[in-house]
Amino acid sequence: MAGKWLSVVPTFRPPSESVELIGVLAASSPVLVSDDASPCSSDPTLAVIETISDVTVVRNSHNRGIGRALNQGLAAAASMGARWLLTVDQDSAVASTYAPSIVEYADRLLAAGPRIGAVGAGDVRDASGPLVYPTRTMSNRGEHMVVTEEVVQSGTLWSVDALQEFGGFDESLGMDAVDAAACLNLRSRGYLIALDPQQTIAHRIENARQISMLGRRIMVTGHSPERRRAIVRNRLRLFPREFRQSPVHAVRTVRRGLVNCLAVPFRKRT
Repeated sequence: MAGKWLSVVPTFRPPSESVELIGVLAASSPVLVSDDASPCSSDPTLAVIETISDVTVVRNSHNRGIGRALNQGLAAAASMGARWLLTVDQDSAVASTYAPSIVEYADRLLAAGPRIGAVGAGDVRDASGPLVYPTRTMSNRGEHMVVTEEVVQSGTLWSVDALQEFGGFDESLGMDAVDAAACLNLRSRGYLIALDPQQTIAHRIENARQISMLGRRIMVTGHSPERRRAIVRNRLRLFPREFRQSPVHAVRTVRRGLVNCLAVPFRKRT
């Protein structure tokens, strides 16, 4: 079963660019598109997506956030006996070689012995600038790997068996920190979160801008005030478990959410 995977793309009011993304993914594996109750104005785009070979579109009747979509992908991957689940946002962009290459890399890491829970792209490019993960390097049986505490879900390859150990993605979190919670659960069970240094994904983070604040360059998103509060709330919810496992990472993630809220006035000036 090595090398077999399913891709899932959660959608809500999918932009026209998502058709190309889904076509690229479907050229190398089956794709499940889980739509989060888009209005009827999205019907033409979804109808085009449904015509792509090896693509299944699930039209959900109620909006419930990204966790449900990812879990629908997980269930589909498990039912087809896939080892990996590749999760990609509707407004991301990947090369045609992205999925096969990251799967090959993940399989190679597994063959070297470590427990791999997820593999993300080493280069995540937002329009405002790169998303930089804190990393460290490990070696196992001659295989060098770059690992981190958590990755954004878009472009990440997840172990189906590992996710099933704790019931998959946390749907109660809505739209935010779902990937962080999954990474926390994986690390708590001894799985590694690795990065593939050769892979690049273009990922749009809600009109993010990088600004200078107190002598540092920071990324400030364009989320609504309600969404910003949800991000901080979910991070605080995860904080006790994160702190027990990695105090430095726990403080870093909450600080990032708070700074994102406080930096809004600076964002408007630049």
